[in-house]
Amino acid sequence: MVEMMSNRYPDYDVLRKRQGPSWNEPSRQVVDRRLAVPREHGFFSTTQRRTLEALCDRIVPQPKDRPPIPVAALVELKVAEGRGDGYRDARLPPLQQVWPLGLDALDSEAQQRHQRGFAELAAAQQDPLIAAMQRNELKGDAWQGVPAAAFFSHRVVHDISAAYYSHPTGWNELGFGGPASPRGYVRLAEDSRDSWEAAEAHPGEEAKASKLNRHVR
Repeated sequence: MVEMMSNRYPDYDVLRKRQGPSWNEPSRQVVDRRLAVPREHGFFSTTQRRTLEALCDRIVPQPKDRPPIPVAALVELKVAEGRGDGYRDARLPPLQQVWPLGLDALDSEAQQRHQRGFAELAAAQQDPLIAAMQRNELKGDAWQGVPAAAFFSHRVVHDISAAYYSHPTGWNELGFGGPASPRGYVRLAEDSRDSWEAAEAHPGEEAKASKLNRHVR
């Protein structure tokens, strides 16, 4: 599972750039759409969505001290729109087929092992199932011949982590400034930063980074 980063960029909020010179109107529209992603499910069944939400919670567990990124909703939106990646592992069906199949198969494996759906299991029971999927040890009929490991690497990890870090809250954790359009970046040397980039907090210099980040636009 991915361990979320500590507060390396204190008081940094990439959304302060929204009306500044860093972003143009197309950039603002893209960000606004991600912030407004519908929380309710539409493409997946209720059980599939609950399985996806539980899976997201284990792949990218989120801090409790801020509003969560709607990772499952972002993944479902991608699938509903059929937004592929420009390539596909030949062992996997297309995006809109493989995600429902994989979620159903994972839930089926949970039912067989624990007599409960994946979303109803404790984390200590979910994690071994996820690890077995990664090792390609899940081979129930519900997989319909799809390699569980391929589903894990090409869809689960790929789509869930991409959804997390497509969101401005994820950008804040990375100190990422979002689309560099139209402003771009000037100081490209190692350990240098433009005034509109986030300042990383080094030990003993947290207050300095916090002060700089409050003025990033």
